[in-house]
Amino acid sequence: MHIADFGVGMLGAIGIVGAGIPIAAGAGWSCSYFGKRQVAVSFFGDGAANEGAFHEGINLAAVWKLPVVFVCENNVYGFSTHYLRVTSIENIADRACAYGILGKVVDGMDAEAVYEESKEAVERARDGGGPTILECKTYRYKGHSRFEKAGYREAEELEKWKKRDPVVLFRKKLLKGYGISEKQVDAIDEEVSRVIEDAVAYAEKSPDPEPGDYREYIFCPEGAE
Repeated sequence: MHIADFGVGMLGAIGIVGAGIPIAAGAGWSCSYFGKRQVAVSFFGDGAANEGAFHEGINLAAVWKLPVVFVCENNVYGFSTHYLRVTSIENIADRACAYGILGKVVDGMDAEAVYEESKEAVERARDGGGPTILECKTYRYKGHSRFEKAGYREAEELEKWKKRDPVVLFRKKLLKGYGISEKQVDAIDEEVSRVIEDAVAYAEKSPDPEPGDYREYIFCPEGAE
């Protein structure tokens, strides 16, 4: 869950709901200040959209026209609460107008549609057009955690969303719209499976950390950039 890789621009996940939103605004300010035409992207769920950090971070980004894309992955439930029970509007992206920025709703089960809208939002931010709230309407198949049974929703609701599974839909698009063969898609599936199996094998063979390792990776080494 808490993965970071500064080498590729990934600042890391944060356990506090919504806390990454103002950090993304800060990263956007850095992008603007250094003039590198970079764009910061924040991913959060529908539950985080009701946190104070959501409003503070997006307001700041809007006022300074920072190059940030705020991606709300609206998967209907914030833990066990349907988002419409705690949100007075159907589309979270509609809140964008309160900050004077663009808000877009996209079918989160359509990988191609998400790509196109994301591309436009990034290009707009990079060209000085300011931030965008991009709400991806999707669904969480499992519970909030692997131990939670999600008994608060009907089985019919789950099955309805599964019929529009994004992996299945995109596979059909590749086969019908882009001339990709079944054999080619199967080869991709096999390659992904190999990568995952190799990663699991590497983890299982790696030694456990030493107790004293908790002292490492806390401070930046002296002289490091």
